[in-house]
Amino acid sequence: MTVTFSLPILDRRECAAIEPGAPAPSRRLEAMAALSEAGIPVGVNVAPMIPGLTDRAIPSILQAAREAGARWAGLLHLRLPGAVAAVFEERLRAALPDRADAILARQRRAHGGNLNDPRLGTRSRGTGPAADATTALFHLWRERLGYEGHPAPRPGTFRRPPCPGQLSLFP
Repeated sequence: MTVTFSLPILDRRECAAIEPGAPAPSRRLEAMAALSEAGIPVGVNVAPMIPGLTDRAIPSILQAAREAGARWAGLLHLRLPGAVAAVFEERLRAALPDRADAILARQRRAHGGNLNDPRLGTRSRGTGPAADATTALFHLWRERLGYEGHPAPRPGTFRRPPCPGQLSLFP
C-alpha cells in the first residue's frame, strides 16, 4: 500500500480560503509523517498548482513534504471544468481580491486563453512559457531534494470485493 497526499498550499489562511473544508496543510504533513514513520510509503502531489498563487511555493511544499517522509512527488496544474470555474473564481475574489485578476490571467495563459483545457494530455499540465517554467522549477526541486519515482504497483494485490447487484455483472 502507498499513499499520495495532495498539498497545493502551505499557507493555512490561503488554504482555508481556497479549499474550505480541506485539512490544513500542517495536518496533511502530520498525517504524512505518521504514515511514513509507520512504514507506509508516502508521496506528495503539488495539486492543484494554481498559477500566480502556489507556483512560487513549490520549493517550500516539496521541502516540507520531504521532511515529512514523502518519497515521490508529482505536479498537476489547476483544472477548472464546468461550474468549478465559477466557484473557484468566486472564492478567489473573496479571499484574495487584490490578486484574483492576475491569478485568473495566468490560468488563462496556461490554457490557451481559457480557464480550462479539457484536452487529455494538456489539461493537468498547462502550456506556454509560464507553465513550462513552473514545471521546470518543480523538476529542479524534486531532483535537488532526492525524490524517487513512484513505486510500481504490485500486480495481483487488488481484489474486487464480493458485491451483489449491478457490479456483479462486470467480472
